[in-house]
Amino acid sequence: MPLRSELPVAVVTGGNRGIGLEVCRQLALLGYAVVLGSRDYRKGELAAKEIDPEGARVTPCHLEVDNSVNVAWMADWVRERFGRVDAVVNNAATPPDRWAIAGTTDLSPVAEALDVNLFGAWRVTQVLLPLLRSSPRPRVVNVGSEGGSLALMSGGFPAYSVSKAALNALTRMLAGELARDGILVNAVCPGWTVGEGAEGGGRTYAQGAASVIWAVTLPNGGPTGTFTRDGRPLPW
Repeated sequence: MPLRSELPVAVVTGGNRGIGLEVCRQLALLGYAVVLGSRDYRKGELAAKEIDPEGARVTPCHLEVDNSVNVAWMADWVRERFGRVDAVVNNAATPPDRWAIAGTTDLSPVAEALDVNLFGAWRVTQVLLPLLRSSPRPRVVNVGSEGGSLALMSGGFPAYSVSKAALNALTRMLAGELARDGILVNAVCPGWTVGEGAEGGGRTYAQGAASVIWAVTLPNGGPTGTFTRDGRPLPW
């Protein structure tokens, strides 16, 4: 097997469970060296061993996306250990605030959701941009949600929906600014999964992760600034 530094490197935030864990699994199968970011390092270790018992392709990393000091440390750690980054999957997110409504909700959960779902992705992308710019095939994938679609929004889930709508806006801005560097930046909605209590059963983690993998593996010159599920456009 080639040295890890010779493999394309993907950093996945919130990689210790759910869709994030399945994204790590699928990327490792595709030949990536995967940095599995986890707020709880022990949970990250256990998750990495679950999908890669030999530790050949998946490496856990302590990563708190709402902690700028930790995020900066992560970037230095990735640079020293791998020397490159080819894909960033901003998957870490707060859970949906299912029973809240915008007219009465406490704004503290809204601020928390923005700090993780929007600013977390922003922080991680910013610190890894120097490494992405040196990649021959750089990709940023922001794991969004149909709940952040302005066209489909009608109320409910205020913290989650507003923060995911903001993440979509960040996706468009970064896509426009980084196009000249060949960095494709796309937002992906994996859909409600069984683990999120979706009505009617929901999608499997494998199905949700496949939408993310589609955006990671786009060819150079492929679409950027899009919002998709299963490779098909969703309304903004």
